[in-house]
Amino acid sequence: MRSRSGPVPVFDGVRALAFIGDLSMGQPTDHSPRVARLACRIAHAAGLGDGMIHAVQDAALLRWSGCTANAPGFADVLGDDVAGREAMLAMRPGWSAPLARHGGAAAAIRPLAEIHCEVSGQVAAMLRLSAGAQDILRNVFEAWDGGGQPAGLRGPDLSPGVFVVALAGDLEIFGRIYGADRARELILGKAGAAYPADLADIVISHAGSWMRDLDEQDGSSGGALSVGTSGDSLSPTPSALQSTSLELIADIIDLKLPWMTGYSRAVAAAAAACAERMGTDENTLRAVYRAGLVHGIGRAAVPNAVWDTPGRLSATAWEKVRLVPYWTARAGKQTGSLADAAELGSYAYERADGSGYFRSIGAPAVGQAAQILAAAVAWVALRSSRPWRPAISDDAAAACLHDEASRGRFDRRIIEALVTGPSVVHPATLIDDAPREESALLTPREDSSLLTPRERDVLRAISLGGTNKEVARQLALSPSTVRTHVENAFRKLECSTRAAATLKASALGLL
Repeated sequence: MRSRSGPVPVFDGVRALAFIGDLSMGQPTDHSPRVARLACRIAHAAGLGDGMIHAVQDAALLRWSGCTANAPGFADVLGDDVAGREAMLAMRPGWSAPLARHGGAAAAIRPLAEIHCEVSGQVAAMLRLSAGAQDILRNVFEAWDGGGQPAGLRGPDLSPGVFVVALAGDLEIFGRIYGADRARELILGKAGAAYPADLADIVISHAGSWMRDLDEQDGSSGGALSVGTSGDSLSPTPSALQSTSLELIADIIDLKLPWMTGYSRAVAAAAAACAERMGTDENTLRAVYRAGLVHGIGRAAVPNAVWDTPGRLSATAWEKVRLVPYWTARAGKQTGSLADAAELGSYAYERADGSGYFRSIGAPAVGQAAQILAAAVAWVALRSSRPWRPAISDDAAAACLHDEASRGRFDRRIIEALVTGPSVVHPATLIDDAPREESALLTPREDSSLLTPRERDVLRAISLGGTNKEVARQLALSPSTVRTHVENAFRKLECSTRAAATLKASALGLL
């Protein structure tokens, strides 16, 4: 089946990923676009060529594209992966104190940096961005003096774009939080270590004027990305003029929580199947499929500790969850051609009787497409295991939704259409049947010949967060056999981390 998501301009995909990254890192949602504009200015002032200017723009927009992948790790070492990373970037006093029990900052951060860099580099490759942008992203946490992560490479072995992006990020964060004078001091303190002193001098000398210009531009444009050719505005770079698949955005959203692997694709497939059974027109069918893929964008703003809570949420935590669709709606204002999908996706938790969130409006204001999407989200979620409850059977999920319909929360006709059809044991199994773009991400290949059936089983299980021992029990294998299958799958996929292997395998339809 051909993808009903249709081709998506790469530049719009990059903007969506920038939005998700900013939410994940506790930053304002215009942070990455501002960093990209600053990076272009720094590169231009340093006399770097157009190719490098294009590369730093793309890399600055995507530098947090690996942060959903290492969110579980940061939740483990910092407690709050969102607020903790915000404090880390701002160099707030005491931010690293929780790392002491993990062997110190270097030991705790290195594996997380490895995950981030591998995934973000892979994302850039999937989007077919320039080799320069890919190189920057794979080394984005390295430092001039060799004290960076994860490989400890030194300045001469690294692209100058790595340091341009690092400086742009520091200037945007320090200047916004502390003001230009303090930003200069902090950058000077890192000069010669995090980045070369001569490049830092350029930034220090222009910090005040560049930050004023940035604020003025944001004030006049509402923070939107404008099209242009200078460092004052962002435009699609040559490599971003192609198209990609919306499924990639869904897969990156789901990386934040290992137990959600394949969830967004499953929701999209269920919503499309329901719309088809109801006899809707092709536009509605395509709309609910696209919205299903991106409805979880706002999930990035909520700390993993909230999602992993086994019992009832506190009022404060629940309020954060209620804002998930709000952030998804906000993403629609910044993502170009994805605006309609994000807007419809933000209705995923509304209910026909007005008891949903975040708008708390009912039918007919919540139209048919939104009600199909909301029902599909509930249908897939009920049959999926969660930290606070086990998955329930198809029959039990159908009974639950019928009961909800009798209470006026769902349209009974939509529920009937939704639960009629092939049974699905787990959302991950839907991926094989889900529509996907045939050539948007990777070089076409015979998926079935890449991994053996058992390697696929093992990879699917570890992609959902299972340890080797847990997977061994689940599949009735020895831990050493599971380890061998994992190693073989990683080698064939040319990945070294679970997150990267999950992302690549999802793109290839192997999960």
